[in-house]
Amino acid sequence: MSTPLGHSAAPPSDPAHSVLAFANCLWRVRRPRPFVLVIEGEVGTEASAPSDYLHDKLLLPEWREAFYQLVDATGLVVCLNSHTQHPTYRDVRGRSSKGRLSQGEYYHHDGCTGPVKPRFVEIRCPIQPQTRGVATAVAPHRDVVNAMVQVLPTELAATPALTGIDMSLATISQMDDAALDHLQGLITRTVRKKLNAEGARSYFRHVDAAANAYFEPWALGESRFIANANSGTTMQHRRAYQTPHTGGVAHGHLVKRWTNEELLLPGQVVDQALIAALCSEEGDEVDGERAEGCYLGAH
Repeated sequence: MSTPLGHSAAPPSDPAHSVLAFANCLWRVRRPRPFVLVIEGEVGTEASAPSDYLHDKLLLPEWREAFYQLVDATGLVVCLNSHTQHPTYRDVRGRSSKGRLSQGEYYHHDGCTGPVKPRFVEIRCPIQPQTRGVATAVAPHRDVVNAMVQVLPTELAATPALTGIDMSLATISQMDDAALDHLQGLITRTVRKKLNAEGARSYFRHVDAAANAYFEPWALGESRFIANANSGTTMQHRRAYQTPHTGGVAHGHLVKRWTNEELLLPGQVVDQALIAALCSEEGDEVDGERAEGCYLGAH
């Protein structure tokens, strides 16, 4: 099966392996979720060492916007078996502890504190000696909020912050992004206040399952392009411990970038103020508070 893709074509829907024609190449692809497209590599290179096909082919200037539109339309595009040392990546910031959840463990958009959000975020597991044992859960924004309501313990739903709020499936289905953010923030703050760290992590593991989130183990040389604020499918993501977080376990590190805003065409200039603002919200919390204006509030 060959699926041509142009600027306006839809991504393939066959859940089994198929072939995608893009950037004058044929790619081995599969669809493990309706909102996920996994690119395994170029047809005919199965026995070859990983190469930087991201920058050498998919993200070439003449194909870049078409690839970005594929991310917009799909939600999550995963690129496997890619080796790159491109200088635009930075280490993922923020750390988790046994005693409390880090900011990254809550479902979130990148750029939630400011008026301008990156179009998508690319998170990458570089080829390195240590494998990555912590998952990154990704799911559509509305599905996440639905799941958070679905698995919310009755005693938490009865707290003053949530009592009287219409959290029916029908109402949530009609909410715009701002209303979804508001409801999600109320629930997240309640979970943080009422549950201990492992209780909150357990709750979000149930959210992962109810939202049918994608949280496949990280492969070395894998990039995940997560639609964050765009004209198509808006996703959320989180650092997801699938077992109790006891600490003392070595994990491979991740890197990231806001590819649309940082990998620029000739003549374009990086908006350093925007990048600085986005980076500032990724640090560790101060006295348990997150930056003012975040839709999750002080969580």
